[in-house]
Amino acid sequence: MIQYQYVWLLWASLFLIPWLVLYVMYPQHRKVMWLVSLATMPFGLTEPLFVPEYWNPPTLLNLAQRTGFDLESLIFCFGIGGVGSVLYSVFVHQNDVAVVETERQLPLHRHHYKALLSPIVVFLALYFFPWSPIYPSIIAMAVGAFATIACRPDLKTKTWIGGLLFLGYYFVFFLGLVATSPGYVERVWNLPTLSGVLLLGIPLEELLFALSFGLYWSGVYEHLMWRQLAPLHNHSKGINGPGSVASGT
Repeated sequence: MIQYQYVWLLWASLFLIPWLVLYVMYPQHRKVMWLVSLATMPFGLTEPLFVPEYWNPPTLLNLAQRTGFDLESLIFCFGIGGVGSVLYSVFVHQNDVAVVETERQLPLHRHHYKALLSPIVVFLALYFFPWSPIYPSIIAMAVGAFATIACRPDLKTKTWIGGLLFLGYYFVFFLGLVATSPGYVERVWNLPTLSGVLLLGIPLEELLFALSFGLYWSGVYEHLMWRQLAPLHNHSKGINGPGSVASGT
């Protein structure tokens, strides 16, 4: 059994292994992985919002207990961000290309940035309710995913399947945590403030987090950078047809 003091550090670091595997094996996705991982990593600085209200993991140098911040959260966010953004593309063997300029000028695209910012707005609006902070996080990312679909209907399939793929990916990692560190969940998570539902020892809220994260992050790069999916052999600058961004906001 791994000492509790190092469980969070080891578990967070393990997420870097599949990140590196994907980075090496799929060079066409390296840029996306880097950009999304670097953009996701700062969300690890939100850890004081969750410690100890949601959980209170032992951390390296006891940083979380002393300051609310920890290094593990930065590693964790970096690892899941890049992988979550490309799982679907790897699964279906597709790459991203630029959205043609004429489609970007459609009138309804004026809601583009509203959709992108919706998770932050929703989280801030819901955070101060008397409940665990994991719930506004889940709802905020779910709202962001639906806003993405409304704004970019061509990303609907990637959003849904990407969310399910990340859920399965995260589920396997969490099963490993439960198996190698018995009692860790009960000791670290603030279960009395949660639903109390454990699936194979995994808090239901963790699985809902994984699903909502996967739903939103699977399409965040394409949405933010005006990209769309295309077969790997297609190297054009934009696609005009059934798979293009011909409608939406």
